Amino acid sequence: MAENKSLLGAEDLFFETDPEHDTDTIDKEFRWKESGGVNKPMAPDEISDCDVDPVQLSDLALKLGATMPRFTTEWASKKMCLPRHLVDELYWDMKNDHEVEILGQAGPLNLRYALTDRGRERVDQVCKVAGYCGPAPVSLRAYIDSLQRQSSRRNLVTLDLVRAALRDVLLDEDSLETAALAVASRKSLFMFGPAGNGKTTIGRLLHGVYDDAQWIPYAIQIDSHVIRVFDQQMHECVPADAGDHEIDHRWVHIRRPFIVAGGEMTLHDLDLVWNDSLHYYEAPPHFKANGGTFLIDDFGRQRISPQDLLNRWIIPLEQEVDYLTLRTGQKIQVPFDVMLSVATNLSVEQVADPAFLRRMGYRLHIRGPSAEQYRKTFCRCADKAGMLGAPVVIDAVLRKYAEQQREMRFSEAGDLVSRCIDICKLRGVPMEMTPAILEKAWTGYFGH
Repeated sequence: MAENKSLLGAEDLFFETDPEHDTDTIDKEFRWKESGGVNKPMAPDEISDCDVDPVQLSDLALKLGATMPRFTTEWASKKMCLPRHLVDELYWDMKNDHEVEILGQAGPLNLRYALTDRGRERVDQVCKVAGYCGPAPVSLRAYIDSLQRQSSRRNLVTLDLVRAALRDVLLDEDSLETAALAVASRKSLFMFGPAGNGKTTIGRLLHGVYDDAQWIPYAIQIDSHVIRVFDQQMHECVPADAGDHEIDHRWVHIRRPFIVAGGEMTLHDLDLVWNDSLHYYEAPPHFKANGGTFLIDDFGRQRISPQDLLNRWIIPLEQEVDYLTLRTGQKIQVPFDVMLSVATNLSVEQVADPAFLRRMGYRLHIRGPSAEQYRKTFCRCADKAGMLGAPVVIDAVLRKYAEQQREMRFSEAGDLVSRCIDICKLRGVPMEMTPAILEKAWTGYFGH
């Protein structure tokens, strides 16, 4: 991500770490602590440590307070994911401005508050501009720093790791090495070939090589704009010590993200989405995939032309940055720290031009199985499902493919086994393939 450094004009933005350094190291500017090779964000000691506009934090605290008839410092601290003493400082300033009133004490260092009429009037004004109400955001520069810091700590990828991850996929050694090169270098991967031969599965399994976690913020603040980053539907949380007061809880510990976009994707989906009722932005899926993998599945089947979609990725692939648009028309530069994987059933000539393919890191042709590969896949699927009789009927299966001049696909082996299981369950007979059961499964799946 060296380009980010110069393009953002922040020469002192990044903190370099020494993997051999075995003592605790603290970056005082961005407040990250490294201990034993593990990085974690440190909780702010002062309002200035939050690295966002104090007025925005005050507005957020006021909006949260408006959601309750009365509230406590402890409650607001949990909602804002900030230390209690900082939240108390925010409300104390608002008390001096007559926007909140103190109702009493709920416990040690825990006051009870309620908004005044003046405070509610200010909330109405603030929400017209920014309605975000949740964990306190971090700054864009802090987010960029976190990506660079954590990217340098990724697990080392080896050919053996990739071979183990793809152990259930029958790939030749040359294809396996190409896939491993894409993952190890984190360059993009363009997978093409007939449908049903495991391109999506391979993309998912390759991401599994990154068996580690990263920190991402709940939200990012840019001027008065808030962009929500953490998404419960897309991100898988990794348990962290919630009681660790040293951690900045504005950050969430997640597994490196794996996000898939299919045929429903449009160019609009790849930019900031403004929530008109809540007045904040939702980050696009590839932004949420930063630090992980973004897979474009069924490429060429989207409602936009392949060329338009390809053009969208030229700058991110070349410069490792992306440009998103605020509703004001302002463009903001953000990092593109993603392994982009593209899977298509169409020919390369149909969906890609040479200019785009030049920018793709690696290309991988996923072919259909040979008769022997299909045999192995069919028997393995049957064994895994506890279905007997596969070695007896597999020759009949292969003959049917030959007689009907039907192209074999890896996925069809598992699909036929699944239909044999359905038939056995419906008829109440033992889970064993017979010629009659296979014939019914074949007809039910292929139609003849």
